Amino acid sequence: MSSSIRLRLSVMMFLQYVIWAAWYVTMGRYLGGQLNFTQEQIGLAYNSTALAAILSPFFVGMVADRFFATEKVLAALHVVGGLLILALSQATTFATFYPLLIAHTLCYMPTLALTNSISFAQMKDPGKEFPSIRVLGTISWIVTVWAIGQVASTERFAGFDVNTPVPFQVAGVMGILMGLYCLTLPHTPPRAKGERVTVRDVLGLEALKLLKERSFAVFIVSAFLVSIPLSFYFSFAPVFCGELDMPNATGKTVLGQISEIFFLLVMPWFFVRLGVKWMLVVGMLSWGVRYLFFVLGYNTGDLWPLYLGIILHGVCYDFFFVTAYIYTDQKAWDAIRAKAQGFIALVTLGAGMFVGTTLSGKIVGHYSFPQVEPAKFQVVKPETWVAGNFVAWDEGNQRAYGRIVALQKDVTPPTAEVAVFARAETGFQESTEKSVVPLTAFQKPLPRWDRIWLIPGLGALLIMALFMVTFQHREPPKTTPNP
Repeated sequence: MSSSIRLRLSVMMFLQYVIWAAWYVTMGRYLGGQLNFTQEQIGLAYNSTALAAILSPFFVGMVADRFFATEKVLAALHVVGGLLILALSQATTFATFYPLLIAHTLCYMPTLALTNSISFAQMKDPGKEFPSIRVLGTISWIVTVWAIGQVASTERFAGFDVNTPVPFQVAGVMGILMGLYCLTLPHTPPRAKGERVTVRDVLGLEALKLLKERSFAVFIVSAFLVSIPLSFYFSFAPVFCGELDMPNATGKTVLGQISEIFFLLVMPWFFVRLGVKWMLVVGMLSWGVRYLFFVLGYNTGDLWPLYLGIILHGVCYDFFFVTAYIYTDQKAWDAIRAKAQGFIALVTLGAGMFVGTTLSGKIVGHYSFPQVEPAKFQVVKPETWVAGNFVAWDEGNQRAYGRIVALQKDVTPPTAEVAVFARAETGFQESTEKSVVPLTAFQKPLPRWDRIWLIPGLGALLIMALFMVTFQHREPPKTTPNP
């Protein structure tokens, strides 16, 4: 591969992940703080990528691989996806926001496979050449998230904040630019032109033959189940860190990607010494420990457990997902190896993450005001309050709760009219009482994160224990089994 093509593919991979990173980490805080979406709705918003991951193989396998040059498909998907996320940045209701987000992710998720495909087509030895290009995607994620967090935390850029739609607008503009750039990529004809392609091929269901072996069946079930508690981190960890006043919480999440690169480099050393089973066990254990660190940070108010939980991402992700891909490759015979990789991705990043992100929203909502009484509160800037926000303030020796009905910022001091909440049999219920309170008196009632993180933490540890007892790894057969 020439240095010119290497440079073009590297730029492509860098731009590819700017688009996703720009909005994904900041979305939860924006939806909850600015648009007043419920925790359940935030969970649904995060399941959009999992839903798209389930559906995108149909497009790649049945359309992109058969009829159109890859660079042209990439260009069209990115331009349309960019326009959709620009429209999404103007949405203020969930009924408008969610369909636009689904439409954007349906355009974006197929491009992950297509950028890999166009890279492989230019390489003589993908095993040696691809990692140095794909790592630009991880570097891009780190740079983008850090830059957005850094800019948002700088007073000079007061109009730019993670609590605004600006990150979506950045993603939209970059998507359109990426679409135009794709037209400069090497011509890559459709690889399956004229071939018969079935749904079974697209979803990698041929790999179901591997389930005849008990160990692989245990592995698949465990991978699906553990992907459910894993999803809580991607949906709500940035929100949680921000609410516990971690400085530049958005930017600090990239510590997880930095550790991911490190552990990916040292992973061969661990793999030789631990083997498949114990690599997977350590990965599952790390997810449980990460959530217990979060519980500790919430209870003590210290930030170091949060940092440790973020940095554990390298072990959590590499030891579980990368090992899962390696194990699947070992178990599959040549004819179904690619299909088997697609199947494990469908089980984990698709079905498992879809269930997990949806469930995470329900659980966070169950342990948030007004369903439960908060134990901790966050002081936020008065100018960030918007109508619809839940608030808490002190009235004498008692804590009062309410929902902002209207803001009055043109008076001194600025105030808000709030609908007061009264205690009910379970949680709190909005009453007919109204009150006018200075904005400076408000605090944000926080979810009971100690209870929330305990659920996926104990869930991951339970799945790990069951996996340890039931999984027995044997060397895979190297030839096609008898039908």
